[in-house]
Amino acid sequence: MSANPHAGTDLFERILSASGPLVALRTSDAGALVEQFRLVARRTGQAAYLWRGAEGLVSLRDAQMRVPGCARLGDALRYILQSLHFGVYLLEVPAGPTSSTDSALLRQLARAQTGHVRRVVLLGADPLHVGGLGDDVIVVDADRQAYSATPRLRDGRWVV
Repeated sequence: MSANPHAGTDLFERILSASGPLVALRTSDAGALVEQFRLVARRTGQAAYLWRGAEGLVSLRDAQMRVPGCARLGDALRYILQSLHFGVYLLEVPAGPTSSTDSALLRQLARAQTGHVRRVVLLGADPLHVGGLGDDVIVVDADRQAYSATPRLRDGRWVV
């Protein structure tokens, strides 16, 4: 990850502006990324959570706050589906194939229409191997800088 202190905020904004609720995040350092998101959640007060197999679903703002009944991935996905609030959920998807139940829940999340922003971020997961989600997953590269230093004119439009 970059040494830029705003890298976590920039990436958080890129995830929020993704065109769909299900995002696969490519990164070479998931641990550093989680720590950057933890700082963003604490600084901004945003509702951000992390699911890990050993810990369950935990708030990034307050590491002491665990969501009860979300120790398994399927339980966490059901909780996210039923949530009526804004939230960014980072999921460390276990290596290997996902269960058919988890894949079905991920597809349901990808297609859910809500009146609020909800992003489910798959950390370190190859979207081609996560339950055959294919086009339902928006891929964001965390290691790529969101913006270049200077805008350029391309086909009559300014791009960065």
